[in-house]
Amino acid sequence: MTDQAVGPSDLTALRGRRVVLGVSGGIAAYKAVEVCRRLVDAGAHVVPVMTEGAKRFVGATTFSALASEPVRTRLFDDVDPIPHTRLGQSADLVVVAPATARLLSAYATGYSHDLLTSTLIATRAPVLVCPAMHTEMWEHPSVQDNLATLRRRGVHVVDPESGRLAGGDLGHGRLAAPERIVAAAAEVLAVGAGDLAGLRVLVSAGGTREPIDPVRFIGNRSSGKQGHAVAAAAARRGAAVTLVTTTSLPTAAGVERVEVETAAEMFEAMTTRAPDADVVVMAAAVADFRPKVAADEKMKKAEGTPNLVLEETADILAALGEAKPSGQTLVGFAAETGDLRRHAAAKLARKRADLIVGNDVSAPGVGFEHDTNAVVILCSSGREVEVPLSDKSEIADALLDLVVEERSGGGEEAGT
Repeated sequence: MTDQAVGPSDLTALRGRRVVLGVSGGIAAYKAVEVCRRLVDAGAHVVPVMTEGAKRFVGATTFSALASEPVRTRLFDDVDPIPHTRLGQSADLVVVAPATARLLSAYATGYSHDLLTSTLIATRAPVLVCPAMHTEMWEHPSVQDNLATLRRRGVHVVDPESGRLAGGDLGHGRLAAPERIVAAAAEVLAVGAGDLAGLRVLVSAGGTREPIDPVRFIGNRSSGKQGHAVAAAAARRGAAVTLVTTTSLPTAAGVERVEVETAAEMFEAMTTRAPDADVVVMAAAVADFRPKVAADEKMKKAEGTPNLVLEETADILAALGEAKPSGQTLVGFAAETGDLRRHAAAKLARKRADLIVGNDVSAPGVGFEHDTNAVVILCSSGREVEVPLSDKSEIADALLDLVVEERSGGGEEAGT
């Protein structure tokens, strides 16, 4: 989920939709009250479900007063003999905020021990989980493995934020802001009606790091913001998205995240996944060279100036172009500092791409590390589209607009 502010007009997908709001037993349960209020204000019909642990932190009466229906808490003491099935079948979306480590484990392993986990397992509606826990718990491999499992199954995740935690600690694991959670819920409900529905999109983002020694590396100034924006826009427009990234930027709801660091790792991640993708967007800034040998220990200044012998890294875009299956759309990026169109056009032909997004990273506000970009997009059909300085999310949508048009045959006439 992106960190941009979301206005009321972005929440229209929630109107008239039935949302089951699950609240599990973490200190952040009090924030779910605000999530409930915002969902109702956006026009959603909210059915709250609380675990026994959640009731230790916030009263059930609060949710019953704010939601569209009284809170549900028990699997067997309900008037409905199968409440989890009814809730799962009737929901347009299930949101869990906060989602504790225990809840994530139960959901990932299918351990349906209470009403909320039973509802999660019984539903075919999209599910959005919002983890919250102490930093040590959030970073534990079992928690991350469970989240990876859920993401692979199509569960949407709003990653936690950094900030003050229970007990006065500071760190990562704080529940995402209620407005961010509600915006993510609206995005999830909008998915499926978009022009990329049914397509599988693979995106790379960030700059690779090629180790010199355990401390130093050869890298570049790429922030990964444009690649992450493309992944978020593709998911919002209905695609099943996989993002291969080198960055620590948050991942949009519904996007499968694959973390890599080096050019070799990115090559492996992209080339193994590309054959199954309908659209591949190679937005990452991959290092052209790497040290032939990386030192096992930190190099000391007292030992004198090191003699670095470099070798070329694998050309990922060229490899993707060479192996591109029929029907796939391949998008490359060209970050230049001069003669933009000539260099971009040459790269388009040389790498066998279908589109190339060129930008002059020496221009003010363009390219690396900025929230804005200005690009020219060249198509193998001969079409050319220029996008002036805009937010990177707008650049992402302009690119995807062109991808859709090219795939539908709209770019057959050059220059149209």
